[in-house]
Amino acid sequence: MSLILGIDTATDVRAGLARDGRVVASGAVEDRRAHAEQLLPLVQRVAAEAGVSLSELTGVVVGVGPGPFTGLRVGVAAAEVLAEALGVPVRGVCSLDAIAQAWADEGTAPTDFVVVADARRKEVYWARYRADGARIDGPFVTSPDAVPDVALAGPGASLTGREGVGPAVLDAGLMAAASDRLGEVGLEPLYLRRPDAEVPTTRKSTITTARIGMMGPR
Repeated sequence: MSLILGIDTATDVRAGLARDGRVVASGAVEDRRAHAEQLLPLVQRVAAEAGVSLSELTGVVVGVGPGPFTGLRVGVAAAEVLAEALGVPVRGVCSLDAIAQAWADEGTAPTDFVVVADARRKEVYWARYRADGARIDGPFVTSPDAVPDVALAGPGASLTGREGVGPAVLDAGLMAAASDRLGEVGLEPLYLRRPDAEVPTTRKSTITTARIGMMGPR
């Protein structure tokens, strides 16, 4: 018997539980700036809704993005801590894959589709899939106009100027239910972008500056 906790913080805050491949609880806090404050209370809330104790967990699955640094770091860290404390395995999966698999499991996914998420800065994250939910390209971060002209799903679909026809959000309960069918990608968050702050490539000599100041004008 399995009881899997699903966590995703690639966009907002989501958690869900699945027992033996069936969703028993799922919830979300639709706030992109409250990951640290809201994640664990949400996990406790879905556990209470399912009538289970976290000590019953047999595994944890966490979405590792793509997404922003802060949100992903909170989700992955929480998943690792919970898994270590409970002595259960933890798996990292692509958050876009979870949305794609949910559509595939509905049995209505087209033969070729893309899942899109908001990357901000007038860009989007996206990956391309087959009808069975298998990823065939990506994930990428690009301008919205670079997204292929195929059926769309995901929370960033409308940013392309086209309408999404698949699941609009990630359901963490469904992600937990499909955890054994989602490809493991490790626990390193998928940021895709280079950090805003970079180490300077040249060093400024403080010694030279100090000597010039000591010498003064001649």
